[in-house]
Amino acid sequence: MSILAPPPNEKVRDIFSGYLKQKGLRQTPERYSIFEEVYTADDHFDADELYLRLKQKDVAVSRATVYNTLDLLIACNLVVKHQFGNKQAKYERSFRFWQHDHLICIDCNELFEFCDPRIQSIQEMVQDIFKFDIVHHSLNLYGHCRREDCPNRKTEKAEGQ
Repeated sequence: MSILAPPPNEKVRDIFSGYLKQKGLRQTPERYSIFEEVYTADDHFDADELYLRLKQKDVAVSRATVYNTLDLLIACNLVVKHQFGNKQAKYERSFRFWQHDHLICIDCNELFEFCDPRIQSIQEMVQDIFKFDIVHHSLNLYGHCRREDCPNRKTEKAEGQ
């Protein structure tokens, strides 16, 4: 889930176009279809999910093009890649988004985002103590969600047996 409203796609599209031009890469319709799908998504997704979304919309694109375009979007700081445990990598758009962290349920793999300003304060303190310029951080907390609708939630009865 996004922390801020999606940025105007035109500005982000210009960043992507500029990056492709700077690197001497082709500005193909497939790359822009992938870009548009990423920037209309409001969730974390893996490359195969993105590929299937594009296929469902009849976009003629290969898995290789999806993976390669995701790498380009990461390189120009428009997408961030997360590795939550040993699961397949997840991606999310990143332009104009606040720093946020993640809670991951190890039973149902549900992903929750949160932002706590105290984490930023700790980061700044550590930065000062170690004379270190922190560019970004990643905090992922794993546990068991307590939601009633967690499909793999362990019941107290089952745990006691």
